[in-house]
This record gives sequence, structure tokens and C-alpha cells, in this order.
Amino acid sequence: MDLKLLAVFDEVYKTRSVSRAGDNLGVAQSSVSISLARLRRHFGDPLFVRTADGMQPTPHATSLVAPVRQALELLRGITRQQAAFDPATAQRTFRICMTDITHLALLPPLVNRLREIAPGINLEITHISTQTPKMLESGEADLAVGFMPQLEAGFYQQKLFDLDFACVVRSGHPRVRSRLTEAMFRRENHVVVTASGTGQNLVEEELQRLGVERNVALRVPNFLGLGGLVASTDLMVTLPSRVAQTLVRIADVKAMRPPFALPTFSIKQHWHERYKQDPANGWLRAVISDLFLA
Repeated sequence: MDLKLLAVFDEVYKTRSVSRAGDNLGVAQSSVSISLARLRRHFGDPLFVRTADGMQPTPHATSLVAPVRQALELLRGITRQQAAFDPATAQRTFRICMTDITHLALLPPLVNRLREIAPGINLEITHISTQTPKMLESGEADLAVGFMPQLEAGFYQQKLFDLDFACVVRSGHPRVRSRLTEAMFRRENHVVVTASGTGQNLVEEELQRLGVERNVALRVPNFLGLGGLVASTDLMVTLPSRVAQTLVRIADVKAMRPPFALPTFSIKQHWHERYKQDPANGWLRAVISDLFLA
């Protein structure tokens, strides 16, 4: 049983796909199939069964996951001194968990940078959820980037930038001109984005502390279509400043300083201890940090 076979087992278990496992490992799908056949003969079990939801593990395969990953960590630790990662020639897919804010602030510059220095590197983005800590621990995700207080403990982290808030209305708003007052804020109808990781809870807590009540006319789950919505209504929205700047670029809206001193929050990248010394993951973290810390 060699390192490559164990890596195939772990990747198929994580992705539930022979083709995606091959892409992530940088080998042909046929090579993954051959490795699976060897694994099945060795263990005397199908290990993975094709279903409508992908390659689902058998009970025996599930029982093997923990010891296989322990063996992988041991073998990788032994060979780590010789490990190398060449981004210019590497063929790999990284999985990153993100919040809506980092979709807007990080993805465009990151994609452009990767196309310049690592054309064989691809990204798979998934939304932050309650499963994110387990995904980082298991290796199903390489990084999590955003405002995630739930990952403050038990994970390595690096601050990328701080965010404050801005209020956004349409450019031709009949009552809100160049300066937003407290009276205007209280009087106008608001749209609230309820997605986690947007810092909205910080706004709510501070407004409650100040005794300020908003007229919330609409709640939406994310930023999708928000620019067009605000541009075509008299609604006001309070957003992280980088998101507000994006809306100003893509829609006929304007951003103003809130009439209250709202708290700031930090966008960070988080990773698990198992990848602290991994050359590929270390390279990805450095690329992301360079985009904001340079």
C-alpha cells in the first residue's frame, strides 16, 4: 500500500467523484480507476459505489477513513522535507470557503493573479456554513476566508484587512442628498442583508445599544441583485464599505458615511494545523495575503 493509493482513496472519499479526484491529484481519470481497482482487491470490498449523488463510500470505506488519513499524514511528514510545489507547472484545484464579502473583494483579484503566475491552478468556491470547520479539518477545504468568529479558536488565522460600514441609496434619491443625517436614517425604509459573515449582527447590536430603530421594509438573503434593487427604489442599505464601493461601480447608487459610529470588523483567512507546513497551501495563503498586505 503506497502513498499514491492512499491519496486516491482519500480524494475519492472527499470529492465523491473519480474525475474530480483525478483533477485534484493531477492524474488521469483512468489512473484513479486503476488505483481504485487495486484498493478494492486489497481490501476485498467495493469501497465506493456509484449513485445519483456520486461515488458513495461503503461502510468498510467509512471505517478506513481515519486510519488512512493518519497514514497519509505520517507518510507526508516523512517526505515533507523533499516536498516541493511549483505553481507555474502545478495542476491542482483548491477549495476555498468564502462569505459573500470575500466573493466580491477577493475573487476578482485572486483569479487574475492566478492566471498570471499559476495557469494550471483552479478554484472551487463554497459558502461558509456550519460544516466549514469539519471541511478544514478533513481536508475537504483548503482555506476559509471571511468574517467568521466561529473559527477564531482552534484554527490558524491571518488578518487580511479591516472593514467599516457605508450606507447606500440610489443616486437620484429624492430625500438623501450628499450627507446622511440621523433623522434621515431613522426616516427612510431599509433593506437588510441577512447572510452570515456580513457583519450585520454588529450593526444590529450597535443600533440597539444606541436606541436607533430602522424601518426595515425588506430582508434579503445575500447581495445578489442588490445594486439594481437599490438603484431602482428609495430603499437604503447599510453594508461593509468594500461591498458598497462595488455597488457604486456597477449600479447607479451612491455611498455615504453612516450617521452613527459603527464598529469595524476583520476579514481573515483560516486554515487547519494539518496544512500549516504544506507547500501548496502555504503558497496559496501567501498569494492571498500579498493581494491585501502588500
